Amino acid sequence: MQKKLLLITLLLLHIYSAKAQKEYYFPGETFSNDIPSPYSYLGYHVGEWHTRYDRLVGYFQLLADKSDMAKLVTIGYTNQLRPLVVLVISNKENISNLESIRTNHLKLVDPTFPMPDVSDMPAIVNLAYSVHGNEPSGGEASILTAYWLLASQSELAKEIRSNAVVMIDPAINPDGRDRHTNWANMHKGSPPVADPLDREHNEIWPSGRVNHYWFDLNRDWLPLAQVELQNKIAWYHTWYPNVVGDFHEMGTNATYFFEPTKPFGSENPVIPRKNYDEINNKFATYFAKALDDIGSLYWTKEVFDNSYPGYGSTYPDIQGGLGLVFEQASSRGHIQSSQRGDITFQFTIRNQLKTSIATMEAGVKEREYMHRYLREYFQTAITEASKDKAKGYIFGDESDDSRNRLFLKLLLDHKIKVLENDKDITSEGKSFKKGKSWIVPTSQPQYRMVRSMFEKVTTFADSVFYDASSWTMALAYGMPYATQTVVSGKKIEKLPSQTLTFPADGKYVAYLVDWSDYFAPKFLHHIQSAGVHVEVTAQPFTSNTDQGSKEFTAGSLVIPTAFQKLSAEELRKALKEAADLAGQNVFASTTGFSLKGIDLGSGSISAIQKPKVLMLVGQGTSQYEAGEIWHLMDTKVGMQITKVDLGLFGRVNLFDYTTLILPSGNYSSLSAPQIAHLKDWLSRGGTIISMRTASQWLQSKEIIQEEFVTAEAAKGPESVPFADARNLSGAQEIGGSIYLGKLDTTHPLGFGYKNSEIPVYRNTTLFFKPSKNKSQTPVIYTANPLLGGYVSPANLEKIKQSASLLVSTVGQGRVIHFIDNPNFRGTWFGTNKLFFNAIFFGDKI
Repeated sequence: MQKKLLLITLLLLHIYSAKAQKEYYFPGETFSNDIPSPYSYLGYHVGEWHTRYDRLVGYFQLLADKSDMAKLVTIGYTNQLRPLVVLVISNKENISNLESIRTNHLKLVDPTFPMPDVSDMPAIVNLAYSVHGNEPSGGEASILTAYWLLASQSELAKEIRSNAVVMIDPAINPDGRDRHTNWANMHKGSPPVADPLDREHNEIWPSGRVNHYWFDLNRDWLPLAQVELQNKIAWYHTWYPNVVGDFHEMGTNATYFFEPTKPFGSENPVIPRKNYDEINNKFATYFAKALDDIGSLYWTKEVFDNSYPGYGSTYPDIQGGLGLVFEQASSRGHIQSSQRGDITFQFTIRNQLKTSIATMEAGVKEREYMHRYLREYFQTAITEASKDKAKGYIFGDESDDSRNRLFLKLLLDHKIKVLENDKDITSEGKSFKKGKSWIVPTSQPQYRMVRSMFEKVTTFADSVFYDASSWTMALAYGMPYATQTVVSGKKIEKLPSQTLTFPADGKYVAYLVDWSDYFAPKFLHHIQSAGVHVEVTAQPFTSNTDQGSKEFTAGSLVIPTAFQKLSAEELRKALKEAADLAGQNVFASTTGFSLKGIDLGSGSISAIQKPKVLMLVGQGTSQYEAGEIWHLMDTKVGMQITKVDLGLFGRVNLFDYTTLILPSGNYSSLSAPQIAHLKDWLSRGGTIISMRTASQWLQSKEIIQEEFVTAEAAKGPESVPFADARNLSGAQEIGGSIYLGKLDTTHPLGFGYKNSEIPVYRNTTLFFKPSKNKSQTPVIYTANPLLGGYVSPANLEKIKQSASLLVSTVGQGRVIHFIDNPNFRGTWFGTNKLFFNAIFFGDKI
């Protein structure tokens, strides 16, 4: 009897709990019993636990199986093979006619089509959640949003189903989301602990914010370095949504933020003012009402950046839609104390749910307006282009086919029109060869994206930046380019095919490979892994090869047929496999006697030691820089690097490694004996690659003895109003800007570069003076270095006096200091080779 009473009591408690939660999220709503509720699938109420991604996808699949108003689409997979899904919801008729809706909608994007009748066209609304995996309220809200849209019997839900195609990304970053989900669930107390110091609220390194390679995916919509955004952008351009909701979290002591963002100072210069002045304010009324209805506080018109095109809330603005950033104060767990009291996970989810519904409502109510704006946006792009003095941009690097192809792919992925260049052209003092260069016309619907790729902007309405202030992708790729007043050529639809050179079978003294191509390091690593002995030249020479006279610059690879452990046949096979894998041209010579310059037996040609690399990671180091390096070596070289947590450094014998990489960070946890071991290894010939603040730490431990620039800051006002102090301080930061450096191409770190000028990316206020050894500062800044972005006058003067890249010799070893990040966000292909050279040729310094 007691057991029966207990079961009845538990059942009544469950019914009461379910009713209470329904009233919390959906007061007064009636739902169809044909649509399974989240609880019926999950076994808990949304917000009681953090939902694993597989269960989230499972629920979406259940909805698609149970309802003819839903369709689940897989658009790709993450690095950890989690599916990237989009749940499409509309009424039955729209779901059965998605392709015709899509093709008709795309007519708005192409001004060459007559303007379609928009009165009956559904709004295309994309709700995108959890691009930062440890901002989980959005992913949970996606569950409730999908359920409400399919099951609610309200007039609003019916209107949205009839007049919109809603596409829900439950998590753009599934790998990071599950990392945080597991952390929060495994540390959940019973009852949950609100104390911010509790372990639940403080993740270990790396955080769930980042993806598998520790990248911030909300910075990747422009660079497309990561597979998640490569798939997302490919999907995006099949639909061009009218409205995109981008749902985030912020500090626990905040309230809720929605657009508009900070006027002018946080706005992108290529986006029409109508977006900011009219459309954002129109939509904001819907969000304000939704939060007012439940008494939630919010703020607008402050702080958050909308300028960088790589954000999920900015990229849609540059594609004729409306991108909307939402920021919810985070419980970062199940409950956490804040200045306003305890914030529960359910509270954060409810706010995201209400603005999700408001986004769909606004999209439907304003759908005709947004359809007309989409056409207007691309039409005015062509009109603006007609007034641009530049009728196009010509680009191409004659000596680096791979980097050309990487940049071409980026342009094509963003649906930018590119033309073949069918003649030799000289423009702005630069030469561009037929077949080795391409032209991007400005007169095209993607004119504003063209500007984002090529323009150099140095004047701004504000001096405080939330993030990068410059993003000229042509500079990031180190791509020679110039403006054009006349454009012509055949439009390319795909990457041009490669024709590689490989010697016919024969008796050769050596095989030769130019180091200029971006993927030459991939070739080198592959043949070294196959057991091939490889050498490098420190001096240029001209050889009579199987393809005739060929000049090889410093850094070129020399593979003698003598001194090999492999047979001649095995050697050729290894070289051919590597050449095909890395897309490299291989030449061969029957003589070691050069036509010009040093001969192949010169002392200026030396063996390349196969590198074995260790990178310190973990709490205190930059997960972003470490991830950039890991991703670079994995995906661009195919080379293993050992990642060791700082706490395990005591177990490391550095003499098992050739190279130690120190990402930016705090290394104060290293003990005196560990530092002594590092010094000993370094002085005996080791190579340290030090990133930004890691060099500052090395200086503090007297491992290196360089000097900082101590130029006095420009004199400011005698006093500053307290309210202005934050902005004045922020203006002295370097959030991210681009500078022109002068490169020593004879230095081992400069091997493979043909041009002595190189764009570099700086996002630090750390200023080292050039080395006292005048040959050990491979990259210094030019007299007028600023290429793009904001920098204060005082910091610009310091930059002019400082080094971008320098080397400290320590005994028989060396420390290579990257003060500017050569691998920033996986997209600085123009400076990656500096980093490759540090790994493969560090011991040549």
